[in-house]
Amino acid sequence: MLKPEILDPQGQAVLTALPRLGVNGISGVRQGKRFELELDGEADADALARIDHLASTLLANPVIEDYVVRVEE
Repeated sequence: MLKPEILDPQGQAVLTALPRLGVNGISGVRQGKRFELELDGEADADALARIDHLASTLLANPVIEDYVVRVEE
C-alpha cells in the first residue's frame, strides 16, 4: 500500500466515482497491490525472514509503500 503521506490518484478517482454509483458513507479510498507466494515447505521464521527481505528489495518500494507479510492457510 502507498504510505499515507503519498498521494493516491487512483484511490481518489474511485472515491469520486462512488456517489455516481450510489455508494455513500465512504470517506477515503487507498489503492494497493497484493502478491501471493506459495512455499515448498513450512512458513517458519527463516522462510518468513526471506520473504520479508524479498518484499523489501523487490516486491515493494519501501520509500513510498508499506507492506505486510502474512501467512494464510
